[in-house]
Amino acid sequence: MRFLIETICLCLAFWGICYLGTGTDEKNLKGLSAYPDVIQRKVKNDPVLGPRATGVSSIARFFSNLLLYTVLLLIICSFDRKDGFFPNFLKVLLMGESLNLFDFLVIDLLWWRHTKRIRFTGTENQPELYSDPKNHRISFVKGILMFLIAALVDGILLSCR
Repeated sequence: MRFLIETICLCLAFWGICYLGTGTDEKNLKGLSAYPDVIQRKVKNDPVLGPRATGVSSIARFFSNLLLYTVLLLIICSFDRKDGFFPNFLKVLLMGESLNLFDFLVIDLLWWRHTKRIRFTGTENQPELYSDPKNHRISFVKGILMFLIAALVDGILLSCR
């Protein structure tokens, strides 16, 4: 039961961060790589938004997220650590992959693609431009690998006494 409550709280906190991180062109530019390619091109070619559209390489983003979630899940799971590698590995893996699935299904496919909050100026009335889920699917697959690595690292660290 504790695991379920922790996972739900983690998912809700993540959604809150996503919500607070959107709503203006400036905030939305930070997550430009998650947008469909047509929107990315439109923003980069915009005379006002284009110069402000700076990106981080996908490799740098992957490793910074890996570090963030490895530490975050290590902290969360350290309060209820188990003896041995496998129980700790499994808990971190299930929590991480649950967050990844929540992000993909609820945040990306249900909320993100259908809310006006994430739309850039000039495209507010063009919801069809935001409907391509390709980049969200790619992020989901990268998330599977990232949370597997985080679970391996955390499983080792949590099993050390």
